[in-house]
This record gives sequence, C-alpha cells and structure tokens, in this order.
Amino acid sequence: MNLLNHSSKPLLTLSLVFSFTLIYAQQGNVSINQPSELNKLLTIKKEMNVSGSDSDRYKIQIYSGDRSGANATMAKYNQSPYTWNIIDVYEPPNYKVWLGSFRSRLEVDRALVHVKKDFPNAFRLKPKRKN
Repeated sequence: MNLLNHSSKPLLTLSLVFSFTLIYAQQGNVSINQPSELNKLLTIKKEMNVSGSDSDRYKIQIYSGDRSGANATMAKYNQSPYTWNIIDVYEPPNYKVWLGSFRSRLEVDRALVHVKKDFPNAFRLKPKRKN
C-alpha cells in the first residue's frame, strides 16, 4: 500500500518549499550604503528650495524663436482682445514672448485656456529669478 499517491506528492513538495521560504524569509536585516556626497547634495538642494530660485509669479509663453517672429507675435497679440502685459525676453539663442504675471497656477491655467485659442503653442511657465 502506497501512503503517498501520485496526486499528493506535488502538494507535499509545494507545501515544504513554501514553509522553508517562510522560515528563511524572516531575516529582517537591511543595510543602506550611500556615499557621503549624497547628504551634501541633499543639503544644497534644501537650501536652493528655501532660497526660492524660481519667481513667485507665473507667465504664459506664446513664442520662442528669432527676433522677427517675436515681433510678429507681439504685433498679433497687441491686436487681440487680451489685456495682460507682454514682454519679450532674450535667452540665448532665442527670443521669447511672455505675457501676464499670475499669482496662482489656477489663475494662469484659466488665462491659458483663452490664449490657446489664438496661440496654440502657448504654455505656462514659472521663470527663474535673475540674481
């Protein structure tokens, strides 16, 4: 008489493997090795975030390219019904046309919905502060 028939052998093997896995899987030793430079970089990053290298206002960029294109975009904007202030900024090698000075992301997103009708490539940005 065979105590273990063919159908119970895989079940027994599987249960033994599972129980050994549980027994040896409970070793909870974790060691984290990180270079000391990482802590220095994290400190510098925290200081940069506190100093606020970003402007506290949002803008909408409606053009980036050569000077003649920037002038054409500004002329088109001046004929549109929008009343936000407009500036052209030179960031080598491109001229950029920005409009508005919005306090919140919600405010700029609402304006962006209207601006995209006439300037489909427009997008929201938060420019860096000039030091």
